[in-house]
Amino acid sequence: MTELIVVPASSLLARPAAEWLELEMNRAIAGRGACSVCLAGGRTPEPVYRELASVSSIDWSRVDVFFGDERAVPPDHPESNYLMVHRVLLSRVPVPASQVHRMEAERGDREAAAREYERVLPPRLDVLVLGMGPDGHIASLFPGSAVLDERQRLVVPVVGAKAPVDRLTITPPVIEAARGVAVIATGEDKAAMVARAIEGPLAPKEVPAQLARRGSWFLDEAAAGRITTRRVST
Repeated sequence: MTELIVVPASSLLARPAAEWLELEMNRAIAGRGACSVCLAGGRTPEPVYRELASVSSIDWSRVDVFFGDERAVPPDHPESNYLMVHRVLLSRVPVPASQVHRMEAERGDREAAAREYERVLPPRLDVLVLGMGPDGHIASLFPGSAVLDERQRLVVPVVGAKAPVDRLTITPPVIEAARGVAVIATGEDKAAMVARAIEGPLAPKEVPAQLARRGSWFLDEAAAGRITTRRVST
């Protein structure tokens, strides 16, 4: 069942989203003794991670960090998802370096890199954070991509819609298996696809974000503007 959390402005999303992450991560640690969290890159989740870094109740020694997708750039490149997450979150919390699992998408053999990442990715993530593009893509799963039909592989090389085009991404089975999923989206340019993702006929090949329909959606009013169902606001 979809949970909608809608706030008046994008600047107000960081706190409720970070509180959700804290709750889900602590729930996993309490229930299973550890937490596997998979993070998205991009500008929209950045303030959420910054807020999460200020939360002191998470036992980061029990957390393994994964990534939903990565561009084929070095870890210190401005377009690197890892760099953003490291800068605003990982460098500010006591998570052991051995428990941060970076996607090495810059390797010449991306197929080998994908296979290796599959081996460290848990069968079922505890927490998965996704952003959504105006075209409805999540991770690096773009509308029309053949990867949206993938049922066996967990991580694959893909070609994105804009540079840097070469990437690694998780696949639909990873999203569908995750225990807790958060989608974070802001802005009027995403409103049409947000509505299709949540309320439209099920067609994930056209709207990949529908793979996360059952998750908790954190939206500002602009992004939620075309949803017709009742909303939960904070």
